[in-house]
Amino acid sequence: MAKKQTKKEDKKLNLESILFNCRDYLRSNATLNDKRDLLLTLVFLRFIGEKFEDAQIAMREECVKNGITDGAIIEAFLNSPARYQNVAYVPDAARWSNLINIPAAKLNAALDDALQSIDESGEALKGCVRKGLFSSINLEANVIKKVVDEVNKISHKVFGEERDLIGRVYEYFLKSFAVNATKEDGEFYTPHDIVELIAAFIEPFDGTLYDPCCGSGGMFVQCAKYVEAKQGDIKSVNVYGQEKEPATYRLAKMNLAVRGISHHLGEGHASTFTHDMHKGLVFDYIMANPPFNLKKWYDTSLSSDARWSDYALPPESNANYAWILHMLSKINPVKGVAGFLLANGALGDSDTIEIRKKLIENDKVEAIIVLPRELFYTTDISVTLWILNQNKKGGLWHDRKQRDRSGEILFMDMRQWTDNAVKGEQKKKVELKADQVERARNIYFKWQAEGTDGANYAEPELYRSVNLEELKENGYSLVPSRYIEFVDRDSDINYNKVLTETASTVSDLLKRQKKNDETLRNALKQLGYECE
Repeated sequence: MAKKQTKKEDKKLNLESILFNCRDYLRSNATLNDKRDLLLTLVFLRFIGEKFEDAQIAMREECVKNGITDGAIIEAFLNSPARYQNVAYVPDAARWSNLINIPAAKLNAALDDALQSIDESGEALKGCVRKGLFSSINLEANVIKKVVDEVNKISHKVFGEERDLIGRVYEYFLKSFAVNATKEDGEFYTPHDIVELIAAFIEPFDGTLYDPCCGSGGMFVQCAKYVEAKQGDIKSVNVYGQEKEPATYRLAKMNLAVRGISHHLGEGHASTFTHDMHKGLVFDYIMANPPFNLKKWYDTSLSSDARWSDYALPPESNANYAWILHMLSKINPVKGVAGFLLANGALGDSDTIEIRKKLIENDKVEAIIVLPRELFYTTDISVTLWILNQNKKGGLWHDRKQRDRSGEILFMDMRQWTDNAVKGEQKKKVELKADQVERARNIYFKWQAEGTDGANYAEPELYRSVNLEELKENGYSLVPSRYIEFVDRDSDINYNKVLTETASTVSDLLKRQKKNDETLRNALKQLGYECE
């Protein structure tokens, strides 16, 4: 008897199957970007529609419970946008229960009417959708109907446990279609385990949270899940973000609206470097996964920008340190903390040494954590988690008593944490499990804790606390291997014994080879062929 699949396995399989079917229907009917936009928009309509209708049912029941039985009064109550909390109000033309029953021949027009009504319904949903999308693609009636019917299977009652459903669909496109997979023009979707690791380190439990390159908004959505699991109230966190790409900006708006997360993403899509949508604001927490080694970032207007006036102009050829200095300018100067990913090259680039030196001497860097390879779907690049902290002086923080860590940096190397391979993927991929995230977090928190001896805080090949003097001696490099002890396991080897055994094995192999040669020569001789 075949092994029965678990509910979790069924869920993943079903979502992948649905998306594959949609992909198959759209195979020759739309461009790559149109397929992405069309499918994501339908999933968005499906999700906000179902959640809105669930809210209506709950409100209707509440009315009856409170003695309101007049149908007209109840309907007026249900159709008042102000009555809905943590759920976006969906206009009648955009409600999924209506759209699913529209004849195939009228679907394209009806869906565009739905998008228009959403954009005009208020700030919560404004800018989420690409207006005129369905008419511009103009799928045949039978094709659009098949896709809509397939998307109808994606119910939040079935897939509601997904950490980031919109992000999962987007991730599917990254994997299957390689949409924007270079990171130069688009982004890498940040897997939930990496988001959880960053959130575990910086604990964005209250105040303001900012992402200067928020992509699809998945960082916010998954962080919200983590916050809810740890302390239960995402409403105490105010979310701010910015995104350059118009399609991805809309996706982020969709994603946050679906989850009912209050957000501030600026008036539209724009470059964080040339058009900062949150100029003058500083934030308590920053979480980010900036484009790795971004080349096309510089503009002549940025030559004397205030963000790097205290350091140096970042290299025009690579935005890594431009991101660092931008985020440093955005964190609360008294208590702000930032956790972000960068390519490993940023740890020791020769053309950024002056900026890196000042960051270290100004005591802005708190921790450097090198992560395992193969964590991302669309690249196998090894990346580093940076933690910047404006307050290393110690004191009470999130109910933890912290010591003074001035002049210290914690280095951690997690590259060997590759035990958890993800099954069923088209390419090799690993993920960090909850116990690994917890272990890394505990190493970091113990290092911060009152009573810890920073000078001797180390475990070979895993972590070590390093002081400013040693950092100076190493040319202000932030490469962990410069500081974390390497265990020479070869020192315990009995070389005489090993080489004796090796010589014996080689001798045996040579004897066998000689015997095989003789057997082959004899065989050829019997056939009438001489072999020298």
